[in-house]
Amino acid sequence: MQNNRVYIRTATQISIQQPLSEDWMTEPVMHHEPYVRSIDPAFRDWLNPLESRRMGKILKRALVTAMKAMKDSGISQPDAIMTGTGLGCIENTEIFLDQLCKDGEEMLKPTCFMQSTHNTVSSLIAIYGQCHGYNSTFSHKSISFDSALLDAFLQLRLGDIRHALVTGNDEMTPSYFGILQRIGYVGQPGQVPAGEASVAAMLTAESEHALCEIEDVKMFYDIDKVQDVSSDVDAILLGVNGDSNNDSKYMELASRLPSVPLLRYKHVFGECYTSSALGLYAAAQIIASGRIPDFMFMTPHEDNSVNIKRILVVNHSDGKDFSLITLKKID
Repeated sequence: MQNNRVYIRTATQISIQQPLSEDWMTEPVMHHEPYVRSIDPAFRDWLNPLESRRMGKILKRALVTAMKAMKDSGISQPDAIMTGTGLGCIENTEIFLDQLCKDGEEMLKPTCFMQSTHNTVSSLIAIYGQCHGYNSTFSHKSISFDSALLDAFLQLRLGDIRHALVTGNDEMTPSYFGILQRIGYVGQPGQVPAGEASVAAMLTAESEHALCEIEDVKMFYDIDKVQDVSSDVDAILLGVNGDSNNDSKYMELASRLPSVPLLRYKHVFGECYTSSALGLYAAAQIIASGRIPDFMFMTPHEDNSVNIKRILVVNHSDGKDFSLITLKKID
């Protein structure tokens, strides 16, 4: 088995922060509402209005982040595209089902039906990029993006591919937010806002112009099986969101890990099924810049401009499925 290194060449986001930029690191947009939709860029700067007018917002966001990642990396046709999404094109799904309930099967519009499946996102990116290689979609609730990242990481380590575009995309409709709020997943007092995410990261086997190296990606079922975690990390980025059931798992796991500064990101980017993609993006930008924003610290600290060599990004889904992603500064 080969053991090639894996690097993040570029990473970009559309979320409840300013889109397609790293302004959040110095001037974060702080939201206090329980539910916030993404701040969208000017899609006309990236997409043909005649083509994009039939696309739902998640497709526009996914396509724009993917196009920017490909443009910034100089890789227009990656060898593989992996997408993680918890809900897929939920807005189009709702529109189609609402029409079905209202009009029966007589007057249904085909566009919403065709764009209602989970793998629509990854397929559309491949069509626009004319990418004819490996294309896969993972839908496993809060570890959807982590599963897509693991797939790309393993194929790059094996040498099967040289470049992979990994994306995480989810939207939050008002009706679905209402459902999740009723079951206590989001929208409760003290919790971070429910948000949306569209992240694209170009992974390569070459270190040139890369933000950082992905040193390891591990996934476990059951917290008691978490093992072989590197002790040589400078910070741990946790997906705490203000819910005691969610946060207790992170703190339990953190107690078993090295005693280093604990960081958070969901109070800035919000909670959704692929928020871990924003965690990876944030960690990569921190390593590349060499600075941790003050508002990300969970524990007391003296200096946020220390030499950050490794960050461990921790995520879990329902307290059962855990992922640990180690990002490393390029030597």
